[in-house]
Amino acid sequence: MRMGIGYDIHRFAEGRKLLLGGVEIPYIAGLLGHSDADVVLHALCDAILGALGKGDIGQHFPNTDSHYKDISSLELLKSVEHVMRDDGYAINNIDIIIISEDVKIDPFRSSMRQSIATALGLDINYVNIKATTSEGVGAIGRNEAIASYAAVTIDKRNN
Repeated sequence: MRMGIGYDIHRFAEGRKLLLGGVEIPYIAGLLGHSDADVVLHALCDAILGALGKGDIGQHFPNTDSHYKDISSLELLKSVEHVMRDDGYAINNIDIIIISEDVKIDPFRSSMRQSIATALGLDINYVNIKATTSEGVGAIGRNEAIASYAAVTIDKRNN
């Protein structure tokens, strides 16, 4: 068994859609980034790549490559899943924390879990999502950004 941890943070930007866990969330702003800036999926990609010992999302999908401009992070996650599968691994468990001061996660939690499970070909019960605030501290506490942590365990497949 191997495990990986991922983290991502993006600041808010007007005129962009807010995407978290592959789900569009109605909000006054989205997150700024080269891709769609989905911090949840970016953290998850980093966790999977970390478990594999394959670097990070920036090495695989650099923001200097125009091919990844505004790309759906679900596509990035699917690419990372292919790398994992090609290495003979499968996911045992995913645990995600979303840190946001103002955006309410609970109404979208189930949809995010299903979006991630579908993208990775998993049962939804392998995907857990939690949410918390920063209690008014720092950039997240000032509602300038959203962050996410992800942890994943993977195992070699028995085939």
